[in-house]
Amino acid sequence: MLKMMRRFSLDKAGVTAIEYGLIAGLVSVVIITILTTMGQSMTQIFTTISNALTTAAGGGGAGG
Repeated sequence: MLKMMRRFSLDKAGVTAIEYGLIAGLVSVVIITILTTMGQSMTQIFTTISNALTTAAGGGGAGG
């Protein structure tokens, strides 16, 4: 049992896999944060465009 624990502690493949997992998790959090922020900005932009087009069309809506 002691040999197995010693061999496990010297194995660097597991540590590398954990590091890659942590990096992937961090990158995912950053991407989600950026997309969430961009999504809110894009919603505001399209709302402004929609309002401008409605005003330019006379505000009559569909079939107006």
